[in-house]
Amino acid sequence: MAAADTHAQIPTPAEIRQARADNPKARDRDLAESLGVSEAALVAAYVGHGVTRIAANPDQLMPLIPALGEVMALTRNEACVHEKVGTYSEYHANPHAGSVLNPNIDLRTFPKHWVHGFVLEKETETGTRRSIQVFDSAGDAVHKIFLREGSNVEALEAVKDALRLPEQSDVVETTARPAVQGPKADPSKADALRADWQAMTDTHQFLRMVSGLGMNRLGAYHTVGAPYARLLDKTAFQAMLDGVVAQEIGIMIFVGNRGMIQIHTGPIYKLMPMGPWQNIMDPGFNLHLRADKIAEVWAVTKPTSRGDAISIEAFDAEGDIILQVFGVQKPGMEHRPMWNALVEALPSAQVEEVA
Repeated sequence: MAAADTHAQIPTPAEIRQARADNPKARDRDLAESLGVSEAALVAAYVGHGVTRIAANPDQLMPLIPALGEVMALTRNEACVHEKVGTYSEYHANPHAGSVLNPNIDLRTFPKHWVHGFVLEKETETGTRRSIQVFDSAGDAVHKIFLREGSNVEALEAVKDALRLPEQSDVVETTARPAVQGPKADPSKADALRADWQAMTDTHQFLRMVSGLGMNRLGAYHTVGAPYARLLDKTAFQAMLDGVVAQEIGIMIFVGNRGMIQIHTGPIYKLMPMGPWQNIMDPGFNLHLRADKIAEVWAVTKPTSRGDAISIEAFDAEGDIILQVFGVQKPGMEHRPMWNALVEALPSAQVEEVA
């Protein structure tokens, strides 16, 4: 009986559309949360009203995106939004982790989390706003592609024609969002972790290594200790951003969720704090970070065959990663010595033991 009562409280698509009409300036994620629905449900409510359901498989979708021309790519999580302007190219399919390798649009896709896909055409005061949006099984946004003034609208029609689903329902079936796993540490395996850590030759070996020891990323940082992982004062993240801007250090900023990681490579120039948000507002790249959501900041050193990869990583209070920042080491853009010196100077904090 209780379950039926809960279900009865879920707004209908018509009620969702009315709530949007009553709150036209609310962010989709915020409005969905206020209504007790997923963001995918908010979008699906407009199927037949400017929204078309499409297949979400990246192997079908991504090869069609280059024809759109210049677009804006958006990937976000609970605390951070990463926006890049450019064109999609060099898509490499992989059942576990695909990629788009482009100087501006640099992505890593995790296809099993690409569940609900939509094409949106929304009338605004400045004209029709067109986008492609993909959501995971919980209805959380995985990736969004927004057309710009010079984008190819006919190519968007081709996406709709090729990927339109037979069933154009205005409701979505979602599963419960998996709980965030806090730091899984194991001090009894600290020596084994340090030995495996020192033997790394590629950063991509890291997650499999810590998983094999029964830990996760944040738990490993709590366990391994210096010189591999150093807990920083929470003010260090802002100090890092200020130093990167002042010294024009080329960095790589990784922001992701279960289904996507989006990467910016290059310097950053314009920091614009506004309330709890720290914003990077550069031509072709915007980042919006809820600085107040940062609970832990770590400086992490991982050995590789090309030298140490040193990162600054921010986590929220639940232990979920918000973003990672690395120094750039590419031909013509060797910024790692400056980056490493900046990280070394950042203030440490006291590590609390994790069970």
